[in-house]
Amino acid sequence: MLMKLSELQQKIINCRKCKRLISFRNKIVTNKKKQFEKESYWGKPTPGFGDINSKIIIFGLAPAAHGATRTGRVFTGDKSGDLLYKSLFKAGLSNQAESYHINDGLKLSCYITNVLKCVPPEDKPTLEELYNCSSFLESELSLLPKAKVLITIGQVAFKEILKFYKQKYSLPKTIVFKHGAKYMMPDNKILISSYHTSPRNFNTGIINEAKMVKLFRMAKKLS
Repeated sequence: MLMKLSELQQKIINCRKCKRLISFRNKIVTNKKKQFEKESYWGKPTPGFGDINSKIIIFGLAPAAHGATRTGRVFTGDKSGDLLYKSLFKAGLSNQAESYHINDGLKLSCYITNVLKCVPPEDKPTLEELYNCSSFLESELSLLPKAKVLITIGQVAFKEILKFYKQKYSLPKTIVFKHGAKYMMPDNKILISSYHTSPRNFNTGIINEAKMVKLFRMAKKLS
């Protein structure tokens, strides 16, 4: 391989392509949430994390403002991550149910990353920002060759993975976003779509721990 995953992760951390995202990220680091005001924020693009030999890759949208942007680890330090990691633990894909910071001893039997490596204002990235990060996404997929199951957390992540495939293949219109839906892709990988683990979805009953555990257990069997 021309590049190791560790080299790609460093390249992601050093990226400064999107001026709007850099400006927004700097504001977050300067105007910390009161409960975290004594902490040193990560304040850089957030690379993926987990088992590089895993057969399962989980894709989220982007780092949370006071979650991964603060801690430096995807889905860590925010409510969405709390639900995600509890579910991964119950499904047997994590050694612990909590993810607080990068030195908390968490180990995964999967790999987790985001389609966008920086937090966007109002969680709404522009098409240009998603395009700028698409090369990182493509590199991650090529550097995780053992992956068999791709799980997308949320509709934006689902659409970005489909964009990746549409560059190489003609896809049927029957591939649509729906929680728990699974599709065999042209390269023999299985794509699974999931509702996002956001507090809004949880509080409205769209998603819950039982649904996520069921989905992750399904992915584990398929892998």
